[in-house]
Amino acid sequence: MLKNYSILSLLFFTFSCKKADAPPPPQINSFYKKVITADDRKTITPEEAKTYHVDKTYQYEYRTGYSGHYEYNYDVKGTNSKGDSVFGNINVEGKYGAGILINDSVGDIEINTEWISYGKLKAFDKKRNEYYLMVK
Repeated sequence: MLKNYSILSLLFFTFSCKKADAPPPPQINSFYKKVITADDRKTITPEEAKTYHVDKTYQYEYRTGYSGHYEYNYDVKGTNSKGDSVFGNINVEGKYGAGILINDSVGDIEINTEWISYGKLKAFDKKRNEYYLMVK
């Protein structure tokens, strides 16, 4: 009978103890943002300035970052869904980016972009107006 109590108390102790929560993984400090915004193209941070790179053989205006995490800056031109001409400047990391378009009749337009083909992007403004852009 003592043996049964020992087994029961051992089982109770085993299942009643709460496992210690594992500490959260360490945060990696990085100047890379999860989402690029239109304001990113306005300034270059001191961290980005360390990796600032210009290469006239490519279409980008400049590049910052490290291999696998580059952020590119492009001048773009294109049209809106009505056929009106627009031009501007964007930052892109991976497939997505953001920037500012200029339309003579509207002024500055903040956009989010997505690559759709080599040198071609589709963009949307806050009102969900669509733009088709090409890298200059």
